[in-house]
Amino acid sequence: MSVKAIRPGYHGDMKDTVDKFHGQQLLGLGWDQHLMYATPLCIPVPPDMPFGALVEKVLPQLYGQHPDFDQIEWGRVQWIKAGEAFTPDLAKSLKDNGVGHKDLLRFRTPGLQGLAGIGF
Repeated sequence: MSVKAIRPGYHGDMKDTVDKFHGQQLLGLGWDQHLMYATPLCIPVPPDMPFGALVEKVLPQLYGQHPDFDQIEWGRVQWIKAGEAFTPDLAKSLKDNGVGHKDLLRFRTPGLQGLAGIGF
């Protein structure tokens, strides 16, 4: 979002730049059609973490309480990054997959309807 300053020449100091996160970067995560989680979650992660570790270790901690989580067929999951379909390489790091500071990753789980019974 752009900001229009009321004083000419004003330059604000951004407080959430990657250099302020001690080697971590912020990552937004959203599970589409699963309304138990109303908004994406934002977590700090190391940019060199393999994408597979995100799936195997981080997502279960964040979403594991959802009754559908154990039914996810990870080979069928559809990933979205910056509004576009995205196919991550699980062996490569987040950085090598092009996932940067303050990016949003969404995932869709075909066949699972979520708590609201919304089909996908």
